[in-house]
Amino acid sequence: MPHPLVVALGLRRYRVERPFGHWQESVGRVSGVAHSRRGVHVLLREDPLHDTGGPRVLTLDDETGAPLAAWGADMIADAHLLAAYGERLYIVDRDAHQVIVTTLDGELRFRLGECNRPLAPFNHPTDVAVAPDGTVYVSDGYAGASVHRFAPDGAPLARWGCWGTGPGEFVNPHAIWVMRDGRVVVADRENGRLQVFDPEGALLTIWTGFVRPADIWGDAEDRLYVIDAVPTLTLLAPDGALIGRCRPVLNGAHGIWGDDTGRLYLAEGNPSRLTRLVPILGEAQT
Repeated sequence: MPHPLVVALGLRRYRVERPFGHWQESVGRVSGVAHSRRGVHVLLREDPLHDTGGPRVLTLDDETGAPLAAWGADMIADAHLLAAYGERLYIVDRDAHQVIVTTLDGELRFRLGECNRPLAPFNHPTDVAVAPDGTVYVSDGYAGASVHRFAPDGAPLARWGCWGTGPGEFVNPHAIWVMRDGRVVVADRENGRLQVFDPEGALLTIWTGFVRPADIWGDAEDRLYVIDAVPTLTLLAPDGALIGRCRPVLNGAHGIWGDDTGRLYLAEGNPSRLTRLVPILGEAQT
């Protein structure tokens, strides 16, 4: 590596590794990333009306980056973001107006929403998050301007939000995360902010200082990692206090996830690749 890079988030230092992983270059553009016991799951986006038939989900070995599995072309039309919780993957099929729930190996379990039926209930959803009690939240971003709440079995429970720039309103709720205490954090991208709600949808607070925040991931201590279009990776304390910021990608990332070793994975669309941040041993920790 001719020019090794190191970035800082608070007192923690990371070695920048990019690209991480390798796969056939002709497949779609990287859109999202998640991590499970199976490895690193990479979501690939293609134009559904000019489909090359390539896979939508790649699973990579989280040590070597070697490809382990590739699937999803017959299931996912317009891959946007995905999440991994336990033994399940939750995949947002944005322009097909659905969330697809599978095993870690791609076996379909159930769907939220109805494929190719807008407003039943989604209108181009963007992201999905699962609370510690199993409740599922979906940000209905590109045209829905709302958040939907579902029981663990997929039964609809509630919906909140509307289009606008005021408190509790959205232009594009692009990403969503649920903290261990049940707070729901929504990246209101075009309004340049994070909005924090209680589990029932009551607005608690608004955190600003972002430029088109794209995705959020939270670690075991409820610290939040937020990527935006500066491009910046911001680390927040559970109360929203700033811990640190860095610029680990070239043009910006669309998705982020971490693993239990402290490594962070960032999904970049331009150029299409993964960047991995690896904690440097011996450095002070936040």
